[in-house]
Amino acid sequence: MTTTSEYELGSFDFPRGWFMVAEASELGKAPMPLRFFGKDFALYRGESGKIICLDAHCKHMGAHLAGSQTASIAAHKEQIEGDAIRCPYHGWRYGPDGMVNDIPDYEGPCPKAAKIASHIVREVMGAIMMWHDPEGNEPHYEPPQLAEWDAPNWVNGSYDHLGMLPVHPQEVLDNMADANHLGPTHGSPTQYFENEFAKHVYIQRQGGFRREYDAWLTTYTWYTGPGLLLSRQAIGDIRGIEFIFHTPVENGSVKVWHNNLMKVATDHPGDEEIAAARAMQAEVLNAFSQDFEIWSNKKAATRIMGIPTERNFQLGRTWYRQFYNPRSEEARFYKLASGRHVPIHKDPPHDVAKEVEPKDQHTLAGEE
Repeated sequence: MTTTSEYELGSFDFPRGWFMVAEASELGKAPMPLRFFGKDFALYRGESGKIICLDAHCKHMGAHLAGSQTASIAAHKEQIEGDAIRCPYHGWRYGPDGMVNDIPDYEGPCPKAAKIASHIVREVMGAIMMWHDPEGNEPHYEPPQLAEWDAPNWVNGSYDHLGMLPVHPQEVLDNMADANHLGPTHGSPTQYFENEFAKHVYIQRQGGFRREYDAWLTTYTWYTGPGLLLSRQAIGDIRGIEFIFHTPVENGSVKVWHNNLMKVATDHPGDEEIAAARAMQAEVLNAFSQDFEIWSNKKAATRIMGIPTERNFQLGRTWYRQFYNPRSEEARFYKLASGRHVPIHKDPPHDVAKEVEPKDQHTLAGEE
């Protein structure tokens, strides 16, 4: 695996930001083991409905809180008590704050040193998002929430679990600046293309005729932070929103999820509309799979032999560095990339381009 240091991104191996770590529907009565950012976690839903994420290993003897299905209290679904969780090895109970608050057959005070880290999580659009910060700071923006997720005339997809991708997330982010791959890879040469950078948001506007769809494709795509991509898309008369969420697992690999929403003509979609939305999700996933296949087989581009019209690659990498360095330094990086940068400009279909652009910029940025 090619690691963060080889891309010279900054001080941290893993970036700061919001990341998907699970699909909400995966959480049942048992805790779920996770591994991201080179660490193990235990994710569970408390009896109150609250979602809790703790470091995985018990302070007592190092057992994984979510690592057993056969231990008696795990097999009988007895690990979760209120919003607390018991270790399957000796039953030590951890509260949602990560403090031990009960030890079976022990009357004394619980040791204060028996504390594990508790991590900030949100349930957003059917996904569990975790805030990761190597410095341990609180979030300074929220994950994006789309009004369309709950709108009756939009059909929600289900998350495609695409598994592990053995590349550094830098290679995935590079796609945002890559106007010149859209023709050879996707059969959709760009007629116009631009990037815009504003603090923790990275935007791509582009459009062109895609031969696989036999239709004009217009997209407005943005990252909120380093791991959450949303893309508003017009494919002929079809309107959809694509989700691509990726989260570092080890230093040099990511886990990837995909989803798609589709607008329909009724507030009461039936089987026909739902089937059409599923078919469109499969089509959009096919397009993303073209990238996925190339990433899975390419050599790491720690240096890009860019041509003059590919300046946005370096701008995107500069923007990305804000998440790998202390927060006190982040403005230094995003200011170097800030603004709109247009390597390809012809006449886009302005009415469609304006239609796919989000109306609420605060939602786009994950701001209150």
